[in-house]
Amino acid sequence: MDLPLHEDLSPGAGALPPRARHAESDAPSLSLNGTWRFRLSPTADPEDGEDDTFARDGYDHTAWDEVTVPGHWVLQGHGAPQYTNTLYPFPVDPPRVPDANPTGDHLRTFDLPAGWPVSGGATLRFDGVESFARVWLNGTELGSFKGSRLAHEFAVGELLRPEGNVLAVRVHQWSSGSYLEDQDQWWLPGIFRDVTLLHRPEDALGDHFVHATYDHRTGAGTLRVDADTPGRVTVAELGIDIATGESVTVPVRPWTAETPRLYDAVLTTPGERVPLRVGFRTVALEDGLIKVNGRPLLFRGVNRHEFHPETGRALDAATMRADILLMKRHNINAVRTSHYPPHPAFLDLCDELGLWVVDECDLETHGFHAFDWRANPVDDDRWTPALLDRAARTVERDKNHASVIMWSLGNECGTGRGLTAMAEWIRARDGSRLIHYEGDRSCADTDVYSRMYADHAEVESIGEREDGGPERRARLPFILCEYAHAMGNGPGGLSEYQRLFETYERLQGGFVWEWIDHGLAHPAHEYAYGGDFGEEVHDGNFVCDGLLLPDRTPSPGLVEYKKVIEPVRVGGDGREGTVRITNLYDFTDLSHLAFTWSYEVDGVSVAEGGLTVPPLGPGERTEVKLPPAPTRGRDAETQWTVRAVLAEDTPWAARGHVVAWAQLPVECGVIQPVPGGTPPVRDGRRITLGPAAFDSRGTLLSFGGLQVRDLRLDVWRAPTDNDNGMPWRPEPSVAARWRAIGLDRVHHRVDAVDLGDDALTVRTRVAPAASDLGLRVTYRWTSNGIKLRLAVSVAPEGDWRAPLPRLGIRFGLPGAAGRVRWFGGGPGEAYPDTRAASMLGLWESDADAMQTPYVRPQENGARPGIRWAEIDGLRVDTDHEPWLTVRRWTTEQLDAAAHRPDLVAGDTVWVNLDSGQHGIGTESCGPGVLPQHQLHARVTDFAYTFSLTGR
Repeated sequence: MDLPLHEDLSPGAGALPPRARHAESDAPSLSLNGTWRFRLSPTADPEDGEDDTFARDGYDHTAWDEVTVPGHWVLQGHGAPQYTNTLYPFPVDPPRVPDANPTGDHLRTFDLPAGWPVSGGATLRFDGVESFARVWLNGTELGSFKGSRLAHEFAVGELLRPEGNVLAVRVHQWSSGSYLEDQDQWWLPGIFRDVTLLHRPEDALGDHFVHATYDHRTGAGTLRVDADTPGRVTVAELGIDIATGESVTVPVRPWTAETPRLYDAVLTTPGERVPLRVGFRTVALEDGLIKVNGRPLLFRGVNRHEFHPETGRALDAATMRADILLMKRHNINAVRTSHYPPHPAFLDLCDELGLWVVDECDLETHGFHAFDWRANPVDDDRWTPALLDRAARTVERDKNHASVIMWSLGNECGTGRGLTAMAEWIRARDGSRLIHYEGDRSCADTDVYSRMYADHAEVESIGEREDGGPERRARLPFILCEYAHAMGNGPGGLSEYQRLFETYERLQGGFVWEWIDHGLAHPAHEYAYGGDFGEEVHDGNFVCDGLLLPDRTPSPGLVEYKKVIEPVRVGGDGREGTVRITNLYDFTDLSHLAFTWSYEVDGVSVAEGGLTVPPLGPGERTEVKLPPAPTRGRDAETQWTVRAVLAEDTPWAARGHVVAWAQLPVECGVIQPVPGGTPPVRDGRRITLGPAAFDSRGTLLSFGGLQVRDLRLDVWRAPTDNDNGMPWRPEPSVAARWRAIGLDRVHHRVDAVDLGDDALTVRTRVAPAASDLGLRVTYRWTSNGIKLRLAVSVAPEGDWRAPLPRLGIRFGLPGAAGRVRWFGGGPGEAYPDTRAASMLGLWESDADAMQTPYVRPQENGARPGIRWAEIDGLRVDTDHEPWLTVRRWTTEQLDAAAHRPDLVAGDTVWVNLDSGQHGIGTESCGPGVLPQHQLHARVTDFAYTFSLTGR
């Protein structure tokens, strides 16, 4: 049967061959971005007869709505977005799609600018349309195309008129191309990238390929620019003036992500002058390693979907630049463009500011995994032309970017002949870069062994080359193209991964999944995720798995990642006054950094200065002496804090920006004496102990006039996304095991209240409903008449086969201010396996600011290593360095919330002081909590001393 254009297997018709994109030219151009007329139909069939009726001259579209281009119509009041991770949101019957196929007709009327040349031709370029488009200009159909994140151009010179040009575009949400774009993201139809009209003079530049290699042995760069239209290439700074197709070798400074040196060049043909930015670098697979300019790389990377909470995948240049500045400031050196080529301006910025780029083709067929890859397009020869078109449009557009060092065939497509054809075409076209694809563990088509979410033990075995596998794979370097799933609170275990990367040469780093939460702005939910728009098939908040919150606020996960991947390792012995400095950069020495020290007493700096560190080369290390320690003061905790900061302004951060830091303990301080000696007194149904009052069951009611609510042992936390795990795994998640035990519904029973000569002792049993497991808990209260001390002893009963979420006490304080000061870890949250970035110091905040506003509410906000804390007039001192959490809602309310507006602050500040917390891990899509960070039920003792501030 003949299929309609949007369902046939072709990539389209009528478009010009793909070519390199240049950002600037002296030829005129006209942006067609802006307000377009728009009409939405529920099906792919036109509402007014023939296909092109709406595109003809004289058609009355005054009653149509308007949309902004670039943009998505579902984010502008027409229909609704929908999110799936792997499942197709329509019946899987390739290449057919449903009759219910939202179709947006777009119209733009424009005049040519004054002075637009009458000679030559013109090209109409679309940089991105989802998912299938047919295009008419002045009533003439230009053609059609698929490949949503790929550029398509049409020759239009003969059709243009000085005034009243009518550009018509019909966009179908679903097409055969949708089967190739199942990319774990919102399905967002529309013209979402730029539309531009380009004048093409006679003898204008067509395609061109900049070859700029670097010989690290001689320091020379070799330049050759191939061009469809002959011309000349000049690089004034290097004294180069050559014809296209000719080569020249001169001394140059190479391009790297650490030193993104670009040379301004000009490519001139008889009809056009085009500026180029040339970076000299050579990418190679040598000695089983990915090398650039002769040196192996260590990727400290992220995966990046294009996203904005209000405009979806329609990003402006300022947002893209802001993202890259954030990446650079957080020590990120690489981006995988998951799972499609980015807006071309993003790669311009990567060239300029310095990031290694794995440029991924617009291809993913993940939904076929549900059918054991039956009918997978990448193993069906009928689809191969569409696959090759996507490969060609990726490579040809982006081939002149120095930042792009690897082509990726796509993502999660299984295996098949189509992928092999793509790899063969790419190698024939561009042998100067490596090829990546994760889905084929044989590595038959790739230059790198790539995996997703392999756990630490497996990664170590790969580093030790004990993983077996095909002989070809065994010779290849290894990267984790996705790891450390940054969903909600987390990811945990980053430090342990990084230690492996830095230990084994074969392990060349990885790319955290992913850069930003895809929470869409929503009037009721603040940020929406899958299911919030009534989708019949969706994957919930799995779309919110980034290192940035939707508003681009760095999450604690990004702060942690910055610390873990520091390119300078600082360590040493604070008592001995020595600092060890290791340069972990791949190319640069440390001359761009200044080193400082501060000496802190109980979290307060009492002396500061500079530290002289030699300009160590890559991989070099040294040891330097700190100055003599200042007088530490009586009974104080003291430490050195050493920082590596930018010595001068850079294009991505100002002078003084902290690149790396470490704290070196000197003295741990003196443990304060335990208050005691005051006997408890019973008076009717009340018990007093110094300034504290209890009820007859030994429950603390007040302390020095400050009311205290429900102080008791707490073992429950609102499960994180990582606690909840992956729904597709056969074994239950740790959160499911917690709920099965009943840790979310524990009961407290008082067994005895004993009034001794110097202590009030309350013996209890804490146990889940419908379970024979329990915790025997003893609270021992003592006081010296001013301070109050609580010592808690916990002993488990039964066979506890699951770890505890937390173990500590929780209580409520009246009032809504929640002012908090503490000496301990900060300034942000941390958990056992996410605390590398936690800095010991004296911090101040309030309860609201201590919350991390994850899109789906969950456990958050703990500060580790507390020595003392003051919360609304109450001071707590401790010697076992617990976790402190302060919030204006209960854990139960946090657990019940689906979105941030569900949390309504009450008139009580709830305080958790936890002797232990279970780690975070990355089990939302990766390994769980490592054994050393798990919290198991065992005999545990901990204590707190309470006083009123100022006393």
